[in-house]
Amino acid sequence: MQASLKWAIFIAPILLYSCKSQLKSHNEPLVVEVVEAKAEMLHTQRNFISTISANYSATIQPRIASYLTSSSFENGMPVKQGQLLFTLDDSEQRANRLAAEAALSSARAKAVEARRNYERAIPLARINAISQTQLDQYTAENVAAKASVNSSRQNLANARLAESYTKIYSPINGIISSSNAHIGDYVGVGTQFATLTTIQNIDTVSVDIALPMNEYLTLSGKSNFSYENSKLLSDITLTLADGSVYPLRGFYKFTRQSIAGALGTIIIVVGFDNPDYALKDGQFARISTRIGSPKQQIIVPQQAVSQEQNISSVWVIRPDSTAEFRKVKPGNTYGSYWIIDEGISNGEVVALTGGMKLKNGMKVTPITKSTQDE
Repeated sequence: MQASLKWAIFIAPILLYSCKSQLKSHNEPLVVEVVEAKAEMLHTQRNFISTISANYSATIQPRIASYLTSSSFENGMPVKQGQLLFTLDDSEQRANRLAAEAALSSARAKAVEARRNYERAIPLARINAISQTQLDQYTAENVAAKASVNSSRQNLANARLAESYTKIYSPINGIISSSNAHIGDYVGVGTQFATLTTIQNIDTVSVDIALPMNEYLTLSGKSNFSYENSKLLSDITLTLADGSVYPLRGFYKFTRQSIAGALGTIIIVVGFDNPDYALKDGQFARISTRIGSPKQQIIVPQQAVSQEQNISSVWVIRPDSTAEFRKVKPGNTYGSYWIIDEGISNGEVVALTGGMKLKNGMKVTPITKSTQDE
């Protein structure tokens, strides 16, 4: 009995100290890391979903009708300007050229005879050895012979030109499509193969950006629509479908002259140099760009913003070290920060930790987190 009493006297102070420690622990404010919302001069960053378009295309159509005898390219591969693509049967054109050459030779011979007759007739007419009518006849024959030579020369040029059409060369650099025509097909004007193929020039590619008209007027600082928007966009980047970022920056090309009435949008066309043909026509593209001039915007670390069921919120730590739940409207991201369009003012303090434990009006112990590495 005495032993039990001694143990009770010994344990009682320990239990009392433990209870006091737990009570003190429960009464201490929650320690949370905090950071100030800060205002910085930033561009408005926008993302757009679009597709890539070729710079321009060339349609390859034979200028004459003939049989296809050969093709000298691989479908879907790059071709160079001046590269031979197709060869047509030239037997008819070669025969026409030879006939035109013969006709020119005959016309030149007749012209020599007509000139000599005219030159002989002139002194004879001066001594009245021949009549004026005969001189006029020799003069007319000489003029007609010269005209016949010119006509024959032009016919030969046309025949040579038609013969040259039997070889079809690439007019541009680009990627050539496949052709439906095969060796032995009758191709050209008036046939089912009036078009042989197309070539897309993708040395540079284009991407359309659709910008709502009201946003355009706000960001551009203009009171009405303008076709000159070369300074509106900056730092234009392209992200491909696999998430990789295209290494070359984009540039402004032009603004389309029509405005989509139903959507109220203007189309700004940006371009990307494509020296390795890595970008293809019709390819998916996500464009990120800065729009307009920089303006003051509020930013907070992304860690401070909670997003649930389309509601974004932060915990604001008031000057009296009490917590306040605050709904916010985030804009775009800026590195590891959210740009906050509505809900927070410059200099307000937001909590980075303890979000699951905080309650409105709850007293906390704020510890300022360094933002040097943010």
